[in-house]
Amino acid sequence: MLTAKQRELLQFITTRLEDDGISPSFEEMKEALDLKSKSGVHRLISALEERGFIRRLPNRARALEVVRQPEDMVAVPRAKANDNVVPLRAPAPSRPRPANDIVELPLHGKIAAGVPIEALESDRTLPVPAALLGPGDHYALEVSGDSMIEAGIFDGDFALVKKTDVARDGEIVVALVRDEEATLKYLRRENGMIRLDPANGAYEPQVYRANEVQVQGKLAGLLRRYH
Repeated sequence: MLTAKQRELLQFITTRLEDDGISPSFEEMKEALDLKSKSGVHRLISALEERGFIRRLPNRARALEVVRQPEDMVAVPRAKANDNVVPLRAPAPSRPRPANDIVELPLHGKIAAGVPIEALESDRTLPVPAALLGPGDHYALEVSGDSMIEAGIFDGDFALVKKTDVARDGEIVVALVRDEEATLKYLRRENGMIRLDPANGAYEPQVYRANEVQVQGKLAGLLRRYH
């Protein structure tokens, strides 16, 4: 059973998705339900999610999806000609992600020597056009240094990285070396060893034993800001 506020919020989200394909913001939900704070919206959202009525879409701003409606709200009797009945609209069908949709990627700070990726994690995010990403989970890193400039990757760029622990030879990866140093380099396998190649003639390749290198993602795209 849903509370009156949970039911009201579910209907509000459903209606907004039907109207424009975008779930309402927390501020809009707070105002629509006449709540005093957004914390009340968070509690209602969590309750609806726990009961399986909605789900959150990862790494997307304002991304809620209605999974189902309460049973007593799905089957609506057909109105007779003289009945003053307004039937409830069915949940909106799933829609393809618009080309201009924005994804909020976790921004893990600068990729720099001596810092594991886990140590870079923060609550910051980077808005990225969905068209730059493929399927899977992604995160963003700010590039520090010039070791990949011949690949078009410059200091201050944002590397959009697909989470994975496997990669093919020749792919640009985020590699964690000896559990302590994170670096963005080309991955090569050579005589049972791992070679991490820079894209700058001023730097030498780095060669390690296979068990010393852990792939933590591969480059999926770049984002550059011009000031």
